[in-house]
Amino acid sequence: MNLRIPGPIPVPDDILDAMSEPMINHRGPQFKEILYRVTDRLKQVFQTKSDVYILTSSGTGAMEAAVVNTLSPDDHVLNVSVGVFGERFGIIASTFGAKVTELSFPMGKAIEVGKLRQALSAQPDIEAVLVTHNETSTGVTNDLAAVAQVVKGEFDKLLLVDGISSVCSLPVQTDAWQCDVIATASQKGWMLPPGLAFLSFSERAWEAHQRARMPRFYFDVSAYQRYLEIGQPPYTPSVSTMFALDLALEQILTEGLGSLFERHATIGQMTRDGIRGLGLDLFPDESVASNTVTAVKVPEGVDSALLLAQMREDHEVVLGGGQQSLNGKIFRIGHMGRCTPEDIQDVLDGLAAVLPRVGFRSATVGATGG
Repeated sequence: MNLRIPGPIPVPDDILDAMSEPMINHRGPQFKEILYRVTDRLKQVFQTKSDVYILTSSGTGAMEAAVVNTLSPDDHVLNVSVGVFGERFGIIASTFGAKVTELSFPMGKAIEVGKLRQALSAQPDIEAVLVTHNETSTGVTNDLAAVAQVVKGEFDKLLLVDGISSVCSLPVQTDAWQCDVIATASQKGWMLPPGLAFLSFSERAWEAHQRARMPRFYFDVSAYQRYLEIGQPPYTPSVSTMFALDLALEQILTEGLGSLFERHATIGQMTRDGIRGLGLDLFPDESVASNTVTAVKVPEGVDSALLLAQMREDHEVVLGGGQQSLNGKIFRIGHMGRCTPEDIQDVLDGLAAVLPRVGFRSATVGATGG
């Protein structure tokens, strides 16, 4: 099965094999060695000298950790959203009592830094800005460097980033861009199953942590720091996924981050070119289209559910549908991790065959058969 959703992604066989290793004592010397090694390697991928913590959690758990470890109830927060997961960041902050101002941009568009600047100028009491780097619900990548320049360089606010589908797939310079907290998760570009989340935490974030009064227990980073000092996790970890992480990070750093980013960019461009070649339209503007997931408009008159079902049943290709207000309006092709040109060509060939059968008429698709 060619699993081409925006996560979980296909896990390479060698990494799956690593998960079959026998259990070890997560408070013993063998786990300590692994924990220190992968923590150091995670810092290299995050491009940070600050702290990085490993949570046994989904990415949403890491987003919650970013919020509750740095903020207090009634803190004024600006949530900058371009899609479903950006909206989720604001919901988390609001749930824990923050006063959230939403700065939302239309689906398929990216953050406009001018409007971000205006929002921060108009509300000087804002403590922190929440932003999603790569929005998988719409296939949009925000210019995080430009956002950070405004948030940090011009206004010196705390910057909390959902980097769940960007870190380890797209360039992210945690320290250079002064990102205070970045959350990410294993089931994206890390080539791993779901189950682990990673959180970078800057010195400025630690200063905020000392003042933060939101309730926290399982996600309290001070507990992770205390236990890291003795080479242990504070709570029982996903040991098997830690084995997989150890091998995946070795492969990632052997390939090199530059090569990894270039590979994702090449696959992303191949996907977009192929979609246009079929006569289909991208959902986002090309200039902000993601290199980890491609969002495609469902053609008029085509039943998206039928399209996805026939791709799965006839071609063993699993694509993602649209979420919430975009349900039935777009479909999404994930291409992060160890995705090959052959994987994407299988998607394009399947679409060329299925589209005419579900009511799409295009000279391009007709010419390619199907």
